[in-house]
Amino acid sequence: MDSPRGRIYQMVQVANGAPITPAYTQHIGLCLACRGCESACPSGVRYGRMVEDARAEIETWRSAHAPRTHTARSLRHFVFHRLLQSRGLLTFAGALLYLYEASGVKALVRGMGRMKLLGPLGDLGQLAPSADPPFFFNQIGRTFPAQSEQRYRVAFLAGCIANVCFARLNEATVRVLQKNGCEVVVPEGQGCCGALHVHSGLREEAQRLARRNIDAIETAGFDAIITNAAGCGSTLKEYAELLEDDPQYAAKAHAFAAKMRDVTEFLAGIELNPRMGPLNLTVTYQDACHLAHGQRIRSAPRKLLAAVPGLKFREMAGSDLCCGSAGIYNVVENEMSMQILARKMEAVKATGTEVIAAVNPGCMLQLETGVRLHGSKQRVMHVVELLDLAYKQSQK
Repeated sequence: MDSPRGRIYQMVQVANGAPITPAYTQHIGLCLACRGCESACPSGVRYGRMVEDARAEIETWRSAHAPRTHTARSLRHFVFHRLLQSRGLLTFAGALLYLYEASGVKALVRGMGRMKLLGPLGDLGQLAPSADPPFFFNQIGRTFPAQSEQRYRVAFLAGCIANVCFARLNEATVRVLQKNGCEVVVPEGQGCCGALHVHSGLREEAQRLARRNIDAIETAGFDAIITNAAGCGSTLKEYAELLEDDPQYAAKAHAFAAKMRDVTEFLAGIELNPRMGPLNLTVTYQDACHLAHGQRIRSAPRKLLAAVPGLKFREMAGSDLCCGSAGIYNVVENEMSMQILARKMEAVKATGTEVIAAVNPGCMLQLETGVRLHGSKQRVMHVVELLDLAYKQSQK
């Protein structure tokens, strides 16, 4: 019942009038929603959309028949409806994260977690991200000119948590786009894309966030809208489906989605600036599920890695198998997630590489946890960060 066909069978029964039960919610909740089955399905079944719709239906049912505890409801409301949508709260949370790490408490908790002294709390402590000050929020609203001749004008969506935990990645993304003849606009009105909300069954809230991002960007003024987060990109490209029943936004959402590009997709599709210095690194690549399966993009990141002088690439066995991050799956289904991660790290070790390249911040956090628990001091880097490093190397 936890196979794709088993879950579809259950969805059909519910659609035909069978009651939603705790067992059904557990089967749907245990799904990674990695969409790997979509790549394997010869009939093109939109399983990911079905799971998201099922989770939205479950959320409606739960509020009436099986409400969460008051603490769980309050925490969930705070995270999804306030924290992810507030620059102020994210900045405050980032400052707390920075103090948590700088004080040494983070290292202590992780050490106790590895020794199993904190139980489940220690397992979650292994996943705590690092703050990356200064945060990227102060760059939102700015326009960055192209370096050399301008060939493109693009909008960059900086995300939500990424502004706090991946500020340097966002900066590297802007620099690489500039190096490739892009004027980069970081629109002021942008915010959380709603991907985590969709994955968690909060469809109406995701629709509200989609409208906000659509209103923030005048699509006609840009050659592309860029994201460096594969998980976000998959949802951003599906805004047309998310708002298909909204007469005011359906056409706008279609125009928005038509210009959405993952940063690796965009860069691999243009004449890449070849002025890069050599990187004496051995690198393997982990496919992000929502890039490989959700967006059907596999070759673009590998093409970019192949363009870096001196970089030695080694393919990982099962590179398109999920790392276990899957949105907030590693938090709500931590034990299962850690088992998946352990297998992923065995595949990484077999490559003997020193860098794990990725294209999604959530995957990067998960893989960094894997390196701490099972790895050999590998570095986890976004593909764009490797390009940025190569461009910097050419200036030495």
